[in-house]
Amino acid sequence: MTFSWTRVAAIFRKEIRDYRHNRFVIMTMAMLPLIFIALPIIEIFTIKATVSSSKLDTRIGLALLYMLLIPAILPSALAGYSVVGEREQGTLEPVLITPIRSTEFLLGKAFAALLPTLVIAYVMFGVFLAIAALFADPAVSSAVFERSHVLIQLLFTPLLAGWSILVGIAISARASDVRVAQQLGVFASLPPLAVVALMSENVITPSIGLALGLAAALLLIDGLGWRVVAAMFDRERLVTGNKT
Repeated sequence: MTFSWTRVAAIFRKEIRDYRHNRFVIMTMAMLPLIFIALPIIEIFTIKATVSSSKLDTRIGLALLYMLLIPAILPSALAGYSVVGEREQGTLEPVLITPIRSTEFLLGKAFAALLPTLVIAYVMFGVFLAIAALFADPAVSSAVFERSHVLIQLLFTPLLAGWSILVGIAISARASDVRVAQQLGVFASLPPLAVVALMSENVITPSIGLALGLAAALLLIDGLGWRVVAAMFDRERLVTGNKT
């Protein structure tokens, strides 16, 4: 059976439809972004215009780091639910016994978590930039729009989301409880964020070359990780419930 994007799209549509009927998912997608945008907005309004340039960069980096928690944490909650949640509801087996490839199933699940995350993350970032440009002190606003800060946000948002979805689905496929899968997924999504945090805090001096290099490395890790997850995806175990 050849790979079919039509079957991927069918899984994607099913996931989006399930999200709309899941109160926990709706609350997570609504509340987490609001929390993570409120903190950086408060941060930029509490920065005094007389602060030193080094401290200004550090505080701006911290404010923008909050924004990257959206693509790190939000998709891990969605991906953590993706497999084990369906198994608990009894809707997983009917899907897996259909003529659909494992890669098609996983990609459909992944895109359903990725696309809403990117929309929410970039919209929140746009709102933050608009507020900074219109209402923040000019020195603070200028620091926010410094090119390395904006580049880090644009580059690492989809890459952090991809990593979170990768580990979230892998954990969800092996877990037996939704809450455990989501909690483990959140913890596993944080390591790549540590490197971005060091750049945001100027512990590692950010530059366009460094950002592009780290982004390429994370993209490679994401690609290799998906191959590993697809290879370890055991349909028979998921259908029968056999843990061996």
